[in-house]
Amino acid sequence: MSTSSHNMTINEFGVEQPHWRNWVGNQSCIRAERAAPQSEDELCAMVRDATSRGLNVRAAGSGHSFTPVALTSGLHLTLSGMQGVKHIDHDKRRVTAAAGTTINQLAKVLKAEGLSMVNQGDIDSQALAGALTTGTHGTGATLGNLASSIVGMKLVQPNGDVITVDESTPDLLLAGRVSLGTLGVISELTLQLMDSYNLYERIWREDFESAMEMHDELAAKHRHFSFFWCPKPESRHLYCLPDTAATSKSGRDHDVCEMKIMDFTDRAPFESEFEKVAYSSDIYPIEYVPNFHELEYAVPVAHGKEAVCAVRKLMLEDFPEALYPIEYRFTAGDGAWMSPFYEQDSVTVSVSGQPGLDYWDYLRAVDKILRGFGARPHWGKLHFLTGADVTAIYPKAGEFRALRRKLDPEGFYLNDHLTQLFR
Repeated sequence: MSTSSHNMTINEFGVEQPHWRNWVGNQSCIRAERAAPQSEDELCAMVRDATSRGLNVRAAGSGHSFTPVALTSGLHLTLSGMQGVKHIDHDKRRVTAAAGTTINQLAKVLKAEGLSMVNQGDIDSQALAGALTTGTHGTGATLGNLASSIVGMKLVQPNGDVITVDESTPDLLLAGRVSLGTLGVISELTLQLMDSYNLYERIWREDFESAMEMHDELAAKHRHFSFFWCPKPESRHLYCLPDTAATSKSGRDHDVCEMKIMDFTDRAPFESEFEKVAYSSDIYPIEYVPNFHELEYAVPVAHGKEAVCAVRKLMLEDFPEALYPIEYRFTAGDGAWMSPFYEQDSVTVSVSGQPGLDYWDYLRAVDKILRGFGARPHWGKLHFLTGADVTAIYPKAGEFRALRRKLDPEGFYLNDHLTQLFR
């Protein structure tokens, strides 16, 4: 018998096995070697040794990507031993943290220091480097993805040298923010912050038609607006969403939207069934059971309502067995070369398939719809892009690939999945 986690597999004798799988178990690999450096110097030495022996190198972060981005048959790194805040610049409101630091670990330090992240996503257990450089985002029509807050980083090169990236190297910074580990192993990140703030959160239920009618007003009026559309009564339970039936005007329990707004507030912290005030990082995360395999695309914001209506129609008419909610969020455009939101204010539309079922026809049908609106995928979630697609929909794809080849001409930081996209 063995026990597993997303970072390792250990048999009954306590011996680590070469098999690795991600948090939901849909991606796995047999790695030749695993290493857990405790410092940047150790990381550099491990990378240098591995590449000198011809091994490819990937860092797994917290294993939250649904794609094969973290897989390798070579040296598999976990940076869980490289955690913690290294420096806080209160004047500039910036923090430098080791790459393996999780978002929730960082948030605890920032709260004590009177600071906050500009925005966060639904999950806070991810490692900073992995979460940010795959394009993770929260919601907010005026707020960029989490990577847009990166103002500096250190990249370990295949020969073990370290490149320092900051605002004095603008191309490297814009390429590195969303780089999927292909420009080097990140050893630390520096992030732009804000003064500490509390958020007021309110959740309620609307019929889909009502949600669409108030869509524009809610997006413009509130710092954060998002919803989950639930096709069936049981859909809500699949994402562990709270029961807001008491707030529904119609009493419908299907084809409804679980709505959420969040705004700055000076009110004292409190919590009731459908409202809450708390420190920023205590509001953002929600709980998920890893019982889903997710696809998420960023659609130009002008097409958001049309796109979600089209996916809803597809689910109701052609795939009634698709029970997982649609999650719908807003993200402002940014300048990161390979960001899904590159120079494009967007809404993100996500759907999920159930583990153990053949959901590929459904996801491909959603993909076809969203591509028709000029959408780009979240790099850590299921998608169907080819190298030709990347060239077509990312204006900076050529520059990114050229920079990647300059830094890693042998492709040590690639795997099969990344080779087809970025070689």
